[in-house]
Amino acid sequence: MATAHSSSSVAIELLKPTTATASLPKTLNPNSLSFRSSMKPNKFSVRSSSSSDHHVSPSVLKRRLSSGDALYGMFLLSSSPTLAEIAGLAGYDYVVVDAEHGLGSVADSLPCLRALSAARVPSVLRLPDSSPTYAKKALDLGPDAIMFPSVSSAAEAEAAVAACRYPPRGLRGAAHPIVRASGYGTDDSYLARCEDDLMIILQVESAAAVDSIEEIANVDGVDCIQMGPLDLSASMGYLWDPGNRKVREKLREAERRVLAVTKKKGCYLGGFAMPHDPPGVLKLRGYHMVAGAVDLGMFRKAAVEDVERFRKAVTDIGEEDNEMEKPSDESYYSE
Repeated sequence: MATAHSSSSVAIELLKPTTATASLPKTLNPNSLSFRSSMKPNKFSVRSSSSSDHHVSPSVLKRRLSSGDALYGMFLLSSSPTLAEIAGLAGYDYVVVDAEHGLGSVADSLPCLRALSAARVPSVLRLPDSSPTYAKKALDLGPDAIMFPSVSSAAEAEAAVAACRYPPRGLRGAAHPIVRASGYGTDDSYLARCEDDLMIILQVESAAAVDSIEEIANVDGVDCIQMGPLDLSASMGYLWDPGNRKVREKLREAERRVLAVTKKKGCYLGGFAMPHDPPGVLKLRGYHMVAGAVDLGMFRKAAVEDVERFRKAVTDIGEEDNEMEKPSDESYYSE
């Protein structure tokens, strides 16, 4: 029987780095970018690939935004990897896996991240709240971007960025030798590029937050301000009327102020389309990232319309069909 000491020794040996890389497959990523040759190697790596397999490609969101692309995405609330995969194959530029209002937890997001990775679509993981504990768990899963809900001040923005940075620049806990974000320790470039690659998105969702929106957007490390029109309307006393003139004016004010920061710093503007404010209109107003739909809402709409079509068809043609002359057996089966 093995002793406790020998068991511990075995465990330690399993965690030691290995240089046996010849038998491991090389990364095949037609979309990957070249990396800087000066990057520091990860001593825990078991292979020397320049990018981890699960990433779409390094900084794909930042690269496309910096080139002037307007990106169109959707929110995934179902926590369904099948719907995530369909969304990716449909051609969305990004998909937000929602752990705030969605049906699943941060851990439940993992199968969705894998499905999006397989479909070569960037993933954004929205946290349940802006705590560093949730951020740490989310970052270890390896999304392409992370979204912090309800950020109301520059101090809260700085705390969000710090949660995404390893010491001494931040306070993210270090488990990089073994988490999915680093390919479970197989990505030797992870530490050198993870903070540059990650896109940090902060949601501004209240009138008070809009008053501080320049300060929030100007915080170093903040890449995008995502407007939250429903919560904004609620904070102004118009929960049942998000299209109210006062809400629209406040939203336009926020947009102008973020876009002014965009010209100086490069912080982008993201938004969510509403029935009174469709995706194309948001794009025309200068939004860089536009989420146009929610998976549950799309399915609800399609399901309701499907039932209505059937019921209408039965009402319209049911009686007429009863009066139609039925074909004989001979004509029915003839070719």
